[in-house]
Amino acid sequence: LNAIRVERPLEITKDEFSGVADVRHPLWSLMRWYFKSRNAVCFTTGVGIRQNMGKKYSLEWDHIFPYSVLKKEGYGQHNRIKYALAQEITNRAVLTQCANRSKSDKLAEGYLAKVKTDLPAALKLQSIPLDEELWKLENYEKFLAARREMLSKELNTFLENITKTEDTEIDTPLDELIAEGESGELEFKSTFRWSLKGGCLDKRLEDVILKTIAAFSNGEGGTLLIGVDDEGELLGLENDYTSLDGNKDEFELHLRNLVNKGFGVAFAATNLNVTFPEVEDKEVCLIEIKRANDPQYLKVKDKNNSVVDKFYVRSGNSSIELPLKDIAPYVQSRFH
Repeated sequence: LNAIRVERPLEITKDEFSGVADVRHPLWSLMRWYFKSRNAVCFTTGVGIRQNMGKKYSLEWDHIFPYSVLKKEGYGQHNRIKYALAQEITNRAVLTQCANRSKSDKLAEGYLAKVKTDLPAALKLQSIPLDEELWKLENYEKFLAARREMLSKELNTFLENITKTEDTEIDTPLDELIAEGESGELEFKSTFRWSLKGGCLDKRLEDVILKTIAAFSNGEGGTLLIGVDDEGELLGLENDYTSLDGNKDEFELHLRNLVNKGFGVAFAATNLNVTFPEVEDKEVCLIEIKRANDPQYLKVKDKNNSVVDKFYVRSGNSSIELPLKDIAPYVQSRFH
C-alpha cells in the first residue's frame, strides 16, 4: 500500500471505473480480491469463489447484463462509447465455469431476481445494487453508476482497514495448483504403476516416479501429483489401488518401501510428505519433496540390464538425467 501511495492517492473514486473494460486492470484484480475476502459465492452454484475445486468450478467472469442483449440496444462495437460501457468491469461478476455456461444470455432483471431468491446474500457479497429498478435493461447506465459508487466506497473502506501486513504461509488450493500446470517445482503423473495404454500393471512406471523424486531432491525440492495427467485432468488413483489390492494405505506403504530401497530409510522419513487430497470425488497422491542435503543417486538398469547409478535434475518442467561430465560440477555448486 505504501508503494501505491508513492504513485497515486490510495483512495479510489467512482469515476475511475468509467470505461474500464480490461480484466487485467488493477481495479478488476482488487474487486476479485475484495469479493474473495468477503467469502463471496457463485450466483448459480453457491460455491465459494475463494477456494473452488476442479476445472468444473474454475473461476470466470461474466457480464451481468449480457452483451448480446446490450448489443441489440445500441451498445455494439459501432458505438465506441457505448461499447466500452457494455464491457465495463462494473458489468461483471465472478462465477464458476459451470454457472457461466448455464447462465447463457438471460436478462439481468430475471437472472438477478432468481439469485436474490435462491442465495439472498450472494448479490451483496459481490457489490451488486439491490434496487430492482436498476436491473431493468432501460436503466443499465444507472446500474453502472450505482455500482461504481458502491464499489468505490466499499473498496476504500476495505483498504483503510488493512492496517497491518505480515508474511504468512498459506497453502495454495489444490485446484489452483493444478490449473497453473507443470513447472520446475510441480509435476503431474497419470499413474503410479498402472499403464493406461496397456490396461495392465507396469512396474517401469514406478521407476519414473523415483526419478522425479530424485530430480526434485537434487534441486530445490518440489511437488509431485499422481493421478493427474499432463493436461491437468483429474484421473484419480483407482487403477493403482486395484493393482495393489488395497487403498491409499497400501499405496503409501508401497511407495515408501520403494523410496526406502532407492534412497534409504532416513531420506524417506525426513524428505517426503505424502498426502491424499480429494478433488471432485477423486483421490490423488500429493508428494512434497524437500531439497536434499546430499546428492541423491538412483540405481537403474541400463540397456545391458546392468545396475548403474544415475543422477537426475530438473530442467524446466521435466526430470532429466545429468550427463556424467556435468555431475561433479553440479554437485560441487549445489551441495558444497
